[in-house]
Amino acid sequence: MLRTVELPLWLLLLILGFAVVTFLSHFLFPSVRWFFRRRMERAVAELNKRLDRPIEPFKLARRHDTVQRLVYDAEVLKAVTEHAEEEGVPENVAMERARRYAREIVPSFSAMVYFRIATRAARWLSEKLYDVAVDVPGEGLRDIDPGATVIFVMNHRSNMDYVLITYLVAERTTLSYAVGEWARVWPLSWLIRSMGAYFIRRRSRNALYRRVLARYVQLATESGVTQAFFPEGGLSLDGRVGPPKLGLLSYVLSGFDPEAGRDVVFVPVALNYDRVLEDRVLTRAAEAGERRFRASVPGVVWFVIRYVWRRWRGRAVRFGQAGVRFGTPLSLHGFVADEGRAEPREVARALMERIRAVVPVLAVPLVARLVQRAGGRVSRAALVAQAQAVLDGDAAALVERDAEAVVATGLAGLTSRGVLVEQGDMVEASPEQAALLEYYAATMAGHPGMEVADAESATT
Repeated sequence: MLRTVELPLWLLLLILGFAVVTFLSHFLFPSVRWFFRRRMERAVAELNKRLDRPIEPFKLARRHDTVQRLVYDAEVLKAVTEHAEEEGVPENVAMERARRYAREIVPSFSAMVYFRIATRAARWLSEKLYDVAVDVPGEGLRDIDPGATVIFVMNHRSNMDYVLITYLVAERTTLSYAVGEWARVWPLSWLIRSMGAYFIRRRSRNALYRRVLARYVQLATESGVTQAFFPEGGLSLDGRVGPPKLGLLSYVLSGFDPEAGRDVVFVPVALNYDRVLEDRVLTRAAEAGERRFRASVPGVVWFVIRYVWRRWRGRAVRFGQAGVRFGTPLSLHGFVADEGRAEPREVARALMERIRAVVPVLAVPLVARLVQRAGGRVSRAALVAQAQAVLDGDAAALVERDAEAVVATGLAGLTSRGVLVEQGDMVEASPEQAALLEYYAATMAGHPGMEVADAESATT
């Protein structure tokens, strides 16, 4: 027992290494995890005291536990069996595929990352890039049942939408987004998962994957997780509020039980911008007729460098206003009581109508629409008269009521980019920038105030 044993140095180091790892994994790491877990729980308890909608236990569960819960869900297990039979593979192979899909979808929410990094960064970026104008939510939003699951449903204008909404609701709740495959790049993917967002394969037709995704969305909804959906399924290429895609919405509705389940309340949110950062990329994609965004990496880098340089020299300006308005909430319990059932197409149609009804009137889109409706050439005096008619007809406009000032702001934003040209008292559209004029004008399509403006234009 006490004899001396000679070992090569490399073997001794290897043995010591294994011993250290074993000690850490069995004794130190559990204690450290417990210590930080306790601190996190105390921090979340304090946060929940000031949030209108506290962070749900489902969101705070360990990611491994949620993955296991999802994989062993009865409906997922049934889908695994069906997938094995259809593909002719062993059930353990199908099960491993389901587990891989679950790990890909389930986020790893961190309250520290969300509130100390993400929301602060969202606030800083939103206020640096835009003058943020918000329609204060009315009684309908404040009167939502505290026990209901809230889902914000928004039109998708820009990738800034994620940033802007995260910033605006930071004092009320946390949001869970569905994010496309474009963001699955480290370290962006880590940050997005830490914020509670989950990745989805928008074009996947794999039945097993769709079942796993559907059950995750349903479990989150049943657990009261506040979510944010973009029903259009992608950025608007032409500026309009597009037709809805029913994927995520159909998952929510198929898992909704009006008799036993908690209510689900959809809150319509309409966004608009005086300048969308990706506008030229989007209009080029629209002209090409395909949803492929050919953004130049050097162009993006050069844009960022120029903006940072201008800020450093004190010459940077915001890109106009970013407007947000809240529509009338839609309760699924109420919808079923009125209609008898909740069909995905009917619910989607009602939600998109409520979004279109509250799209914010901003200076640049308003001027673009008025010039376009005038055939591309109009006097400044006529612009002011028509703009005043629109503002008078919109009690919740986010711009000031002085039509002269609104027109001046809109013209400045469009002439600086060569979309419009002023010649004396006349304003003309530039043929070379017709796509941009159409893009911004389209955001005002269907706005009730435009009918008044059309009548005004007929008399000027």
